[in-house]
Amino acid sequence: MREDGTPPEESRGARSGKGGKSSKESRPPSANIRKRPKKQLMVFSGRANPGLAQEVAKQLGTELVPTSAYDFANGEIYVRFEESVRGSDAFVIQSHTSPINENIMEHLLMVDALKRASAKRITVVMPFYGYARQDKKHRGREPISARLVADLFKTAGADRLICVDLHTDQIQGFFDGPVDHLMAIPVLSEYVDQRYGDQDLAVVSPDAGRIKVAEQWSKRLGGAPLAFIHKTRDINRPNETVANRVVGDVENRVCILVDDMIDTAGTITKAADALKAAGAAEVVIAATHAILSEPAVEKLQACSAREVIVTNTLPISADKEFEGLTTLSIAPLISAAIHEVFEDGSVTSLFGGRAGPS
Repeated sequence: MREDGTPPEESRGARSGKGGKSSKESRPPSANIRKRPKKQLMVFSGRANPGLAQEVAKQLGTELVPTSAYDFANGEIYVRFEESVRGSDAFVIQSHTSPINENIMEHLLMVDALKRASAKRITVVMPFYGYARQDKKHRGREPISARLVADLFKTAGADRLICVDLHTDQIQGFFDGPVDHLMAIPVLSEYVDQRYGDQDLAVVSPDAGRIKVAEQWSKRLGGAPLAFIHKTRDINRPNETVANRVVGDVENRVCILVDDMIDTAGTITKAADALKAAGAAEVVIAATHAILSEPAVEKLQACSAREVIVTNTLPISADKEFEGLTTLSIAPLISAAIHEVFEDGSVTSLFGGRAGPS
């Protein structure tokens, strides 16, 4: 007996609990469970470029989530996903193609629907970023529309953006969150190297502002010499430029004329004709985004370019197909980036450690 009159065995039992077990051991099993969440990748697509989204999903070994989307009589858009998305890692693919305002709005509604349905993380995949050209003020009382688009997607509930060949690198800073800036150079340059690599090449930028991108092309094409087109642009007349002269040695060379987009094709076709006039043997146009607004197809067919190489970041309708147009798929690049994001890997590893075409 102890001094307080309690037997030693009873004293131990009172301190440790029934049967002599510690209070820690007596806790219910559920109190000690640390459940590791099961990651679930889900891929969604708007109506702008479903072919690209289906190709991306196939390469990821999954399928697009069934979605109901239609327009009301007054033009408003309705979106609903046919499966539960709770706790998912959601990737929402939509190209901002014509009609661009409707497609951006549909993209925003898809993000909002995912947020309200409790998706764990929402990644917006923009193969083409709408309003990217309006990234700064040229004159007073103008909007910075590229920033507004970023703010809209952040407000809608996007956690992350994946974009391909932004018009300018600074757009990455407009979104308050991670932005993975993919480059189409590996896709385009591999094709060019296989088709024209045995000839004397020159890489040409359509203006001085994209000379750094041309430098990356040069490295991938065995150090091909660089050139650029000196041009002027009237800020009061959009989509119009004047190609003044070629700066660099292009004579008797196959000139790879590189740009991020072809809209009305005014800039790129004038540059191609200037290169031909300067003695270029052939001109090959390589661009990521084929917007092809009227009268782009007619201009491209009539210009001096031997071949026009683009990617499918934007859908190209049958009436815009023409002889000499080559479309390469960007799906392998986008699917690889989605896989890295989902696995918490490194997207920059896809480009040798570079974060974008700076």
